[in-house]
Amino acid sequence: MKKLLILGAGTAGTMVANRMARLLDSNEWQITIVDQHETHYYQPGFLFIPFGMYSKNDVVKPKRDFIPASVEFILSPIEVIEPDHNRVKLQSGRYLNYDFLVIATGAHTHPEETPGLREHAWYKSIYDFYTIEGACALAKHLRTWQGGRLVLNVVENPIKCPVAPLEFIMLADWFFHEHGIRDRVELIYATPLPGAFTKPIASKHLGNLLERKGIKVEPDFMVMEVQPDAKKIVSYDGREIEYDLLVTVPLNKGDAVIERSGLGDELNYVPVDKHTFVSPQYANIFALGDAAALPTSKAGSVAHFAVDCFAENFLRYIDGLEMLPTFDGHANCFIESGFGKGLLIDFNYDVEPLPGHYPLPGIGPFSLLQESEMNHWGKMMFRWIYWNILLKGHELPLPARMSMAGKWNK
Repeated sequence: MKKLLILGAGTAGTMVANRMARLLDSNEWQITIVDQHETHYYQPGFLFIPFGMYSKNDVVKPKRDFIPASVEFILSPIEVIEPDHNRVKLQSGRYLNYDFLVIATGAHTHPEETPGLREHAWYKSIYDFYTIEGACALAKHLRTWQGGRLVLNVVENPIKCPVAPLEFIMLADWFFHEHGIRDRVELIYATPLPGAFTKPIASKHLGNLLERKGIKVEPDFMVMEVQPDAKKIVSYDGREIEYDLLVTVPLNKGDAVIERSGLGDELNYVPVDKHTFVSPQYANIFALGDAAALPTSKAGSVAHFAVDCFAENFLRYIDGLEMLPTFDGHANCFIESGFGKGLLIDFNYDVEPLPGHYPLPGIGPFSLLQESEMNHWGKMMFRWIYWNILLKGHELPLPARMSMAGKWNK
C-alpha cells in the first residue's frame, strides 16, 4: 500500500487530506496527516476580534471535525523530516514512512526576533492581531482606550494575508468614528513597502483610499528596533515614529521543523516549483499553503486554488505522467474597508490587481478595487464558506486559474 503523508492540518493540509481521500483508492493508499495542535483557527477572523465584530468562539473549531474518517490523524509535534530516507520522525521517537510527502506546516509570527518588541510592554502598549491571544487582548484594550497615536507596523514581508494590515487600519478608522473619538486618534500605517500595496495600480487605489480616510502611510519603513519605554519604533535608516498604541505584524516565518530538516530558505519556507509545488531537491515532496516559498500571497484563497490545481496534477504524477504547470499564482482577497464596505482584488503571478467586476464581466456582483457593500458581505460570508466548503475540500464554482474577464487596465 502506498503512503501519502501530510504535515500540518491547517487550511492547506486539511484541504489536501479531504480532496485526496475522495480521489485516491483507499484500497491502494494510506493517507496520514500530522499536527501538534487540536484546534483549527479561522485566521481571517482574527482581524474582526479587536473591534468586537467576532468573538473567539467564531474562529475556533476542533481539527478532527474536518479530517475524513478514512484519514489517520496523528496529534504530535514533528521532530524532523528525513527526505533521504522517505520518513518523518515525531517528537515521541516514532517514525512515519511515506511514498509522497505534502508539507503544509504554515507560517508563524516571531515578535521575539525584533529587538524591544516582545518585552515588558507586550500586551500593555504593544499588541498583535495575528494570534488569537493578541486579537483578544487588543479587543479588551480598545474597549477603554481614550485615543492618541495608533501606529500599525509591518516588520517584514512576506506575511500571512498581506491585505490584513490595511484592513485593520481602515476598520480602526471606522471603529473610532463609531465610538465618537476619531478626532482624538491619529492613525499611521508604517510599512516596508514603497506604498500601500505591492503592485502599482492597487497601491495607488488603496493609497488614495487611506488618504481620504485621514490615515498616514509611512512607506519604506524597515523596523530595526522598538523602544517600548520611549514608545517609538526606529527604522534602519534612522527614522523614528512615536506611538501611544503600537499594533504590530511581527516577522512571519515557516515552521522550525523546516529549518531542522534543511529544507527551507532563510525564513524556513520550502522552495518548490511555483506551478506544480514539487521540491527541486526531492521529486516526492510537495509544499502547499503558507509553508511554500512562492511569489504570491500567503492567503487562504491561494491555498484553495493551489489545492484545486495540485489534486488533478498529483493523479497524473502518480501514474507516471509529467506534472503540468497549472497553478498561475491566483489570489483573490476581499479587503474590509469599514462602514459596511469592502474591496476585492483578483490577481496572479503575471497580472496585478486591476479594476473591474468579478466573477462575471459587467455584472459582478463584486467590484474590483472599488468599495461596495456587496464586497463587505462577500467578506462576511466567507467564514461560512470556509468552514463548510473550502476546508472540506469541496470545489467552488470558480476557476482555479485567474481570468481576465471583467478586468480593465486603469
